[in-house]
Amino acid sequence: MAKLKTLFVCRSCGAVQNRWLGKCPDCGTWDSLEEASHDPNAARDPQAALVGAWTELTEPKGAEVESGAHARPIHDIADDEANVERMSSGIHELDRVLGKSRASAASSENAGVVPGSAVLVGGEPGIGKSTLLLQAAASMARHGTRVLYVSSEESASQVRQRAVRLGSQSEKELFLLSDTNLARIVEQARRVMPRVLVIDSIQMIYRSDVPAAPGSITQLRRCASELVYLAKKSGIAVMLVGHVTKDGQLAGPRLLEHLVDTVISFEGERYHQHRVVRAVKNRFGTTLEIGLFEMTGDGLREIPDSAGVSPVSGTEPRIGSVVCPVMSGSRCVLIEIQALTATGFLGAAKRKASGLDSNRLAMLIAVLEQHAGLRLADRDIFASSVGGLRVVDPASDLALLLAIASAQTRKAIDPATCAIGEVGLGGEIRGASQIDARLLEAARLGFKRALMAKSIGIHAPKNARLELVQVKNVDQAIEQLG
Repeated sequence: MAKLKTLFVCRSCGAVQNRWLGKCPDCGTWDSLEEASHDPNAARDPQAALVGAWTELTEPKGAEVESGAHARPIHDIADDEANVERMSSGIHELDRVLGKSRASAASSENAGVVPGSAVLVGGEPGIGKSTLLLQAAASMARHGTRVLYVSSEESASQVRQRAVRLGSQSEKELFLLSDTNLARIVEQARRVMPRVLVIDSIQMIYRSDVPAAPGSITQLRRCASELVYLAKKSGIAVMLVGHVTKDGQLAGPRLLEHLVDTVISFEGERYHQHRVVRAVKNRFGTTLEIGLFEMTGDGLREIPDSAGVSPVSGTEPRIGSVVCPVMSGSRCVLIEIQALTATGFLGAAKRKASGLDSNRLAMLIAVLEQHAGLRLADRDIFASSVGGLRVVDPASDLALLLAIASAQTRKAIDPATCAIGEVGLGGEIRGASQIDARLLEAARLGFKRALMAKSIGIHAPKNARLELVQVKNVDQAIEQLG
């Protein structure tokens, strides 16, 4: 038996060093090297013993196995991605984030999980990762796709109890397994032959021949790489659940994110009703799309409409509240932005933002003081986006600025008016992209007026009965209050 070798792995970039260093020489991160054991025998094709049975299932008997891949001219390589048939998860919001093929980019068809791909889902504890994947697994099984759901943290009976709560306990194509040993999991996958394999979670999976505890860097690197190898070899789509650190980053080495094809982040406050699913990395689609869900007693419910905004019908004006159509990928979400000003101390005024960029908030406060004549230096200012969604669209600047001005002047804007525009340091109002999609969504929810930047040739879409109020600078925008 070969002697084990001690190495040091960087948890930020995955670089391997022969000795411990205070600073990783590859990525420059301090105190990121962790001790790991290395078995020289593992270099002899570590996946061969574990997934060698797949060769017998995929290759005909008597066929000669090539010794390795061969380089070919790029024009001789077929483009299989455009014609690949994706597997729908049955959850439209999740399929939107996973992406669609180029051949169906203009429609909502052929969206979902790519066969043979590896998807990593991360999020805080209790956010709903297991619930989302169990709902997706049950929905796929309901449509004839065989799914193997492996739970490494709960027993099979506990998973069934959650399935009963979700109404998915009678799906014949949904198989459950409660195990943490990777070799036994792969053996069960070989017998069941699923099209989708769900691992909840990767931190608890281990290999018995690796001298390290489950969840360590050594185990994570080895198990994750072999599951990805299994996905590519067998064509099974593998979906992994990953834990996150206190900073909200995926636990384990960054190599875990580099190995998989798609990294999905499940965000939202644990005690808030809304959940947001977004793709941090996606080799088969865009990373601009988001999926909206609401946590209920019966599981996660999709929110196809705008979050935090109800259709306008007899609502009363509210001080410090302005609605803005925000674009995220190809969808428009109407977000209500609220602001509150209170008495503070000069030189120690508070600036707090929830769901908004705090740097953007500080900039807009300076613009209001300089170009609108509002005294805010001794005022505590708090701003938030209703619904738990994080707003990064610069077109929300005008709505946030008006919300602060409304809270300070005690004048409310018409509740049937939405605001769209970016604010410059000179106090000018600038236009926003995809203006037609924003106006159509606002008109659909009953808004009558849209406050936007002054521009030549801008008209409301024909099927959107909106009055466009164009303003040139901050002063003209504040005049719309009251």
